[in-house]
Amino acid sequence: MKKDAFERIANFLLGASWGIVVFGSLYIFTVALVHGFATALFVTILFVVLSLFLVLLLDAFLVNKERLREAKKQTQLLEKIHSEILK
Repeated sequence: MKKDAFERIANFLLGASWGIVVFGSLYIFTVALVHGFATALFVTILFVVLSLFLVLLLDAFLVNKERLREAKKQTQLLEKIHSEILK
């Protein structure tokens, strides 16, 4: 199945987002550790939650694109059936 440019870019951004979540959380934790373990843990959890929200947003774009594609296929099929019935 051939993917269009939107899907390729969205999949790349989705993979990059997961990398940012993992390495960003490690970096945030090490930087914030100077202010104490509890603060570092809180800031890291906050960063992970916000980052995962953005990952879910990208995934929602992909799901809606797939839903639109399936709706177009169903519409074409229903139009074909409708034209066969009217003959």
